[in-house]
Amino acid sequence: MRIEIVGHQIEVTPALKDAVLSKLDRLERHSEKLIDGRITLSVERLLKKVDATINLSGHTIHAEASDEDMYAAIDLLIDKLDRQVLKHKEKQTHHRSDQSIRTAEVG
Repeated sequence: MRIEIVGHQIEVTPALKDAVLSKLDRLERHSEKLIDGRITLSVERLLKKVDATINLSGHTIHAEASDEDMYAAIDLLIDKLDRQVLKHKEKQTHHRSDQSIRTAEVG
C-alpha cells in the first residue's frame, strides 16, 4: 500500500510519519485490498486535524478527526477508518453469497 503523508501548516516529522504508518498496519490486517491513500496533518488554532482518503479496490473511504494532541487525533482517525474498512468488508461478504435466488431450490 502506498501512503502519502502531507502536512498543512505543520512539518511532518519522522515520529509523526512512523506513528501514522504503524497505526495503518491495523487496517491492512482487515483488508488486503488497500491500494493507496493520502493523509493530511494540519493545525487550526489549538486543534490538530487529521484527514485521510484511502482507496480500496472499487471503493474510497474518507475520514477526519481532530483533537488537541496530534497523536490522539491520529488514533481517532484510525478508529474511524478501521470501522469503515470492516463495514465495507462485511458488505462484500454479504453481497456475494453462494446461492442466488434463481438457483436456490424451493422446498
